[in-house]
Amino acid sequence: MTSLKIGDNAPQFEAKDEKGNTVKLTDFEGKKLVIFFYPKASTPGCTAEACNLRDNYQSFLAKGYAILGVSADSAKRQQNWIDKNGLQFPLLVDEDKAVIEAFNVWGPKKFMGRVYDGIHRTTFVIDENGVIEDIILKVKTKDHSAQILEK
Repeated sequence: MTSLKIGDNAPQFEAKDEKGNTVKLTDFEGKKLVIFFYPKASTPGCTAEACNLRDNYQSFLAKGYAILGVSADSAKRQQNWIDKNGLQFPLLVDEDKAVIEAFNVWGPKKFMGRVYDGIHRTTFVIDENGVIEDIILKVKTKDHSAQILEK
């Protein structure tokens, strides 16, 4: 779905997280960043993905990664999801889809024969210099950490 490629500079972004803090790509200069886009907080697939990242969070930290989730959900929905599942990483509240569109992960989807616009589950791994080093389009929600960490 995305037109971004490995080796491209990650799009600059600025958005609020679930607590109202402003988060920008430049906040992660000198750090590796995993930014995962998911369709909707508290749904089974998204919860499996986020909990898999949560369960392997110390491995990400040990390898120098920060993790950031992004969806078009409200701050309240994001915070409830964090509280319910013990997520340790911030979730961007992208209700206007500025970050989603910057990464070009919004578009037509098909589910049960119905076509609609939505967020394509996609993960970007960004290096310390803001360059995309991996893009995961076929996310395995229950084993997503391995897809990222084994590269």
